[in-house]
Amino acid sequence: MKKITYLLLGHLSLALGIIGAFLPVLPTTPFLLLAAFFYSKSSARLHMWMLEHKYLGPPLKDWQQSGVIGIKAKWLATVMILLVIGWRFPKLNIDLWIKILASSVLLAVLVFIWSRPGKAK
Repeated sequence: MKKITYLLLGHLSLALGIIGAFLPVLPTTPFLLLAAFFYSKSSARLHMWMLEHKYLGPPLKDWQQSGVIGIKAKWLATVMILLVIGWRFPKLNIDLWIKILASSVLLAVLVFIWSRPGKAK
């Protein structure tokens, strides 16, 4: 049962990561890292598929081996998060406290991203 739960969580995380590649509000990398983690616990085949994937593999391997986030990925995440906070959030019809909370979480994500070692690619 545990293995099936991890497999389902891996599929869900992978799907959210792929969706996040096209939606600036949804982060891609954390979901892909979660998918890799869940697949490592449930399916060696899917875990290896992610690690050997042409696009997903290199950043996942960098993260697993040394906690490195590529400089290009850091800048892309920064630009996307700042666009969401500065351009999209003001247009949303939601309570101010939700905007402040979401902005705080996104800024904390940026602090984490920039605190990790970088790798030029």
